[in-house]
Amino acid sequence: MNLNSTQNTRTKRLALGATALAIAAAGTFGAVSASAAGPAASTPGVGAHDLTTSTHLTVAAATKAAQAALDAAGKENQKVSVAVVDRNGNTLVTLRGDGAGPQSPESAERKAYTAVSWNAPTSELAKRLAQAPNLKDIPGTLFLAGGAPVQAKGAPVAGIGVAGAPSGDLDEKFARAGVAALDK
Repeated sequence: MNLNSTQNTRTKRLALGATALAIAAAGTFGAVSASAAGPAASTPGVGAHDLTTSTHLTVAAATKAAQAALDAAGKENQKVSVAVVDRNGNTLVTLRGDGAGPQSPESAERKAYTAVSWNAPTSELAKRLAQAPNLKDIPGTLFLAGGAPVQAKGAPVAGIGVAGAPSGDLDEKFARAGVAALDK
């Protein structure tokens, strides 16, 4: 075999390899594009019957609710923090009021998370501890009054938690003020 024949063979192998790589890449991108098209795509995968739809509070609505709760507390000279979490318990907004204690933002988030998780005010949930004391061991929860669920058609879409007032009843009153602001 001469030098030109060896170079031609290498060139052909390189061209074939590049072509194979291009075909593989095109197939991969095609699969990604097809699967990104959604459940109506004809590629195997998740069908429409395997999906659910959920409703979430917008950041604008969460901010409105949090500010309304903070304003309600301010009218009573209470220094609190307010948190709003979405249906999945992810924090959307946290407002730490002037002079609120350092523990209050985290407590507010945990109350909001607890309220949305059980779709009930945390004051009611705190009463359940007598029958089920292990509830308090669930990570991220706080079974003290001050959390209120936000509902759409009876289903939870968010939770509002308030912490820092001298009583949980006040905290919950302010959280309910945040919920009420969403009805306006």
